[in-house]
Amino acid sequence: MPADGPLAPGGWRDLLPDIRAVVEARLPQAGGLLFRGFGIHGDAAFRSFVESFGKPLLDYDFGSTPRSAVDKGVYTSTEYPAHQSIPLHNEQAYTLQWPQTIWFHCVTAAATGGATPIADSREVFRRIDPAVRARFAERQLMYVRNYGNGLDLPWQRAFNTDDPVAVERFCRANAIAWEWTEDGELRTRQICQAVARHPATGEEVWFNQAHLFHVSNLPPAVRDSLLAVVEDETELPRHVFHGDGTPIADADLDHIRTVLDGCTRSFPWQEGDVMMLDNMLAAHGRDPFTGARKVIVAMADPVRSPDLPAA
Repeated sequence: MPADGPLAPGGWRDLLPDIRAVVEARLPQAGGLLFRGFGIHGDAAFRSFVESFGKPLLDYDFGSTPRSAVDKGVYTSTEYPAHQSIPLHNEQAYTLQWPQTIWFHCVTAAATGGATPIADSREVFRRIDPAVRARFAERQLMYVRNYGNGLDLPWQRAFNTDDPVAVERFCRANAIAWEWTEDGELRTRQICQAVARHPATGEEVWFNQAHLFHVSNLPPAVRDSLLAVVEDETELPRHVFHGDGTPIADADLDHIRTVLDGCTRSFPWQEGDVMMLDNMLAAHGRDPFTGARKVIVAMADPVRSPDLPAA
């Protein structure tokens, strides 16, 4: 949503009534909005902008990727090496509670690449083969994670605490099964949705991270090396099964990835851009890049799955 002409003396703050009206009218339809030319630049300005919507920002609890806190409720985007792609996904769709709203702010654009591609999760749902869709929806998904050991996030970082009792309390409240292994590390299992219904629009969306957590997402050499050193696939740093514990067919995951690729839309970042997504209606990813790149993130509007026990 680019600004037309110079901004008023008060900048984007003078435009807040119009911005909120556009968000209310257009976000449920489009799934995402781009704010360009609004004079937003840097961590503090971004936080002020997202807080102007009047919604408390969320902490990145039970995270699956490395991030660093920039400010209260503001984080770096996923800190994976620049040469790696991050496939399309909905934020924290591997859990039973997730943010409905997510914002991205480009502080520094990459020299080349570094886009944040997006896709309409309603269109992904429609394009998934009906047999695959039904199989995933009915059987759900079981995510298994083994923390630490230099292969995945240490549990202290994933849960933002050094206290095992606090971890167990979080797991109990969020329907996560846990066990402490003989080497003192943590293993968790959680059964989650493969599809979800948007709480406001009532639309069904493809909403999971099976294609990310499954070992087939790894480069073949890495996959083979890991499988050679574990006795059971539940010992992998992260993996996913159908909810009944049976394997997911590689062919199903290949199909899902093909659908996601076909639904992808992308644009180059410009410094100062802010992208606002409905996290259930729009998936996002990251393209490889060269040069410095800084994109920061904030999240709000927690949604609880109907499968999550009452608080």
